[in-house]
Amino acid sequence: MAHITLNIDKLQKNFDFLDKLFKDRNIEWSVVTKMLCGHKEYLTELLKMDIRQACDSRLSNLKVIKSIRPDVETIYIKPPAKRFLPGIVKYADISMNTEISTIQMLSAEAVKQNKIHKIIIMLEMGELREGVLHENFINFYEKVFSLPNIEVIGIGTNLNCMYGVLPSHDKLIQLSIYKQLLEVKFNRKIKYVSAGSSVTIPLILKNLLPVATNHFRVGETLYLGTDVYNDTVIDGMETDIFQFYAQIIELKNKPSIPIGELGTNLEGESVTFSDNMEGHTSCRAILDVGILDVDRNHLQPKDKGIKVVGVTSDVTVVDLGENNQGYKVGNFIEFELNYTGVLKLLNSKYVDKYIKHNRN
Repeated sequence: MAHITLNIDKLQKNFDFLDKLFKDRNIEWSVVTKMLCGHKEYLTELLKMDIRQACDSRLSNLKVIKSIRPDVETIYIKPPAKRFLPGIVKYADISMNTEISTIQMLSAEAVKQNKIHKIIIMLEMGELREGVLHENFINFYEKVFSLPNIEVIGIGTNLNCMYGVLPSHDKLIQLSIYKQLLEVKFNRKIKYVSAGSSVTIPLILKNLLPVATNHFRVGETLYLGTDVYNDTVIDGMETDIFQFYAQIIELKNKPSIPIGELGTNLEGESVTFSDNMEGHTSCRAILDVGILDVDRNHLQPKDKGIKVVGVTSDVTVVDLGENNQGYKVGNFIEFELNYTGVLKLLNSKYVDKYIKHNRN
């Protein structure tokens, strides 16, 4: 059956790499766990590491984390929906917020649960995702500081995720200035400038990170070793922590183009074929993974002689050419994965998940 493996030894190596990088610069960091999609076995292995904070955008995943390690500080990393507020206060020690009305309701819920709920206020820095606008941030904070059972521990921003706006020294300096303004005006200490994510790590390596940026939220680089800023990999980090295998369930020589009048396929596409393919045949394999599990654009066969030629909801068809590698029914085809590919596969209940060690 199609399955994905997580190599714990390589993940530990990447964790140690990043932990040293941040500790050497007095930066605190939180491991983003949303890629693991709440898979308890994977989270259990991850949380055996020296993790002090874990953050996720799914409340159910934070609940699993707290069941494994109640001592880990948890962060809910998107503006909370109203229906989730009781669970946010219960399972998230910290949440990221941009709406006064939501924070007011969090305050009421925190009073009800007799807890202090910590928040990081997100500022809009050009990505046009979540964030308080610059001209409103002083008034916003003034309202928040007066709320009971709410502790503002930081300001933050999100970059790169939606439109690809890259972090820069200037943008992060702006955020540092906002922190100073708030501390002076309200005579309160703000612990975190949470402006770091995987895409910001290269600024550390180039000594371009402002000192005030002291909190990172890292997922992709931890799991994939990627330099997101430059679309490459970071020297010294492991890139194949996740490996995906799909099994051959049919193997036959077939024509290279379909026979009959063509309409649109499952995804609404009209597929065309070159005339010079007429009369050609090749060895085709059907694999036990489909659109329900992953988008074909986010995984590539490790064997470069294999080409993905079609997908349906449940299967993927690959062209093996003359099958010089001698693949047989029951063999597995290994695929290379990017961030979105891993995320979708881990979210699929139809794909088995296994733990792997270097000795395996």
